[in-house]
Amino acid sequence: MKLSFLLCEPVGELSELAARMEQLAEFGYQGVELTAKYPFDYSLDEVAAVSERFNLPVVSLLSGWSYSNEGFCLCSPDGKIRAAAVARLKDYLDAAAKLHAVLVVGLMQGLRSDEPDDVFASSRIAACLTEAVQRAQDQNVTLVIEPVNHLQVGFHHTADEVGELVQGIGSPALGYMLDTIHMNIEERSVIETIRRHGRHIRHFHLCDSNGGPFGSGNLDFTSVLQALEASGYEGFTSVKIYRKLPWHDAAQQAIDYVRRIGVFPHSS
Repeated sequence: MKLSFLLCEPVGELSELAARMEQLAEFGYQGVELTAKYPFDYSLDEVAAVSERFNLPVVSLLSGWSYSNEGFCLCSPDGKIRAAAVARLKDYLDAAAKLHAVLVVGLMQGLRSDEPDDVFASSRIAACLTEAVQRAQDQNVTLVIEPVNHLQVGFHHTADEVGELVQGIGSPALGYMLDTIHMNIEERSVIETIRRHGRHIRHFHLCDSNGGPFGSGNLDFTSVLQALEASGYEGFTSVKIYRKLPWHDAAQQAIDYVRRIGVFPHSS
């Protein structure tokens, strides 16, 4: 298993990002996942140099900041907003290509308050993604759709729904991912979903059912990670903890936890 750590908020200073990446490498993580924003606070060349210095690849970029902070939404009835959303995804895809990362799209799909009609929303989302993935193909990078629970995103909540969306668009540059906190809400069985979809996905978020420290919720981490390995998934498993602990403590607690249950080796 290749373990990465998700920094859930943009890190505004390069020196702070470098310090965090150095600490993650010392803990034993093999990658880092960043939350993107626009414009970037520092150059991508600088990020790549820090990544190389600590042998800690940037495995993925999250795009949701642009919904929360810029209002860019793929399902919006306003064509100008959709066009701006696609343009921003292209910016992020260019960044992902420079960092050899995947780009994750979840929140930018929008909410039911943006478009209550599922048919209209799904059609617009598919059209926007079709346009965006052309840039992904040109840049030889992957865009992945995240099935997000219905309390946080309006559409495409399950692995089956997102798998159908990806299949319908039919681009090799478009994939999907799984996240245990969303599966715990939306799927009949987390383990069965991993078994059915694991070999097809491009990214994975490991998050307890309450978003807190590992072991504080009801997720069966051992069964989840065993099922993921058995499925044939070969990408990064990205730790996501966004409640109750600062990032440093969360990173240390999570890697200690997965080592303790015997699914991730101790560093040499």
